Amino acid sequence: MGVVVGVIVWELEVLGAHSLKDKRRVVKSLKERLQSRFRVSAAETNYHDLWQRAELAASVVSGEHTQVAEVLDSLDRLVTGDMRARVISARRSYH
Repeated sequence: MGVVVGVIVWELEVLGAHSLKDKRRVVKSLKERLQSRFRVSAAETNYHDLWQRAELAASVVSGEHTQVAEVLDSLDRLVTGDMRARVISARRSYH
C-alpha cells in the first residue's frame, strides 16, 4: 500500500482588510473551516506582515491518489467560494 500526500497552496488577496487583525480574522476562519470540514492540516505559510495578502496551504494524506485529488478539489471550492478573499493563484503537488 502506498501513501499519497497532496498539498494545495493558495495565494490570496484579502478583500476589505484594513489591518493585520482584519486579515488574520479571515485567514483563521478559512483555516478552521478547512480543518473542521475536511480533517486536513492547514496553515498560513507566507505574507505574515502584509494586511491584504496571504498564503494558505493545506495537505491531505490517503492511500489513493483519486481520494487525495477529490479532497483537494473540495478544498479549492471552499476557498475560491469565500467572498472575503480572492484567489490570485493556486498550485497543487502530490508526493
